[in-house]
Amino acid sequence: MTLYLVAGGGTSPDAVPIEAHLPSARVPRYPSDMSDAEWAVLAPLVPVGGPGQRGGRPPEHSRRDIIDAIRYVTHNSCVWRALPTDFPPWKTVYDYHARWTADGTVNRIHNALREQVRVAEGRQPQPSAALVDSQSVRAAETVARYSRGFDGGKKVNGRKRHIATDTTGLLLVVLVTAASVQDRDGGRVLLWALHCCFPRGHLRPMVNDHHHDAQARPLSS
Repeated sequence: MTLYLVAGGGTSPDAVPIEAHLPSARVPRYPSDMSDAEWAVLAPLVPVGGPGQRGGRPPEHSRRDIIDAIRYVTHNSCVWRALPTDFPPWKTVYDYHARWTADGTVNRIHNALREQVRVAEGRQPQPSAALVDSQSVRAAETVARYSRGFDGGKKVNGRKRHIATDTTGLLLVVLVTAASVQDRDGGRVLLWALHCCFPRGHLRPMVNDHHHDAQARPLSS
């Protein structure tokens, strides 16, 4: 069972102007490469790096190149070692991805972008309602047996993703379990995570089926 919390505030205490980043010397050539406008939105949310109070080396690679490389892997569903040579070394890119995931940078970026989209649509930055649903998907042969299961209702052997979104479809929480896990059990964890990220009484869960509904009622009262 894996829980991905993508809810919460998007404000970063280390927001910096785009000029503080090492400029990129790459020529954009892939569909996954960011435009200048996209980078202008992301740059304040990305750690600059470099020497700190305890020393350290100045950044060697542009953060824009690092993010473009991560986007390339995501867009093409390839292994890290398959990164083209015009990107920074694959291990460097992977290390930054792992570090930003662990220290909350990826989560802050996601939250900040979600809040910007909501504000652009005339909504409050934080949602007041969440949609909860689940879907069973077949697992590849490479997926370990202990992390997969059989969904008797859907006749699927694999994994199940339980998700919570705001009313515009933007992700709040993702829970990945074996497909054999009942919706009510996964929904209990999903709703617990929502109420940890948002004040009680502020967020109202809305369910898409009766299995999750049994768990939403007591938590949203």
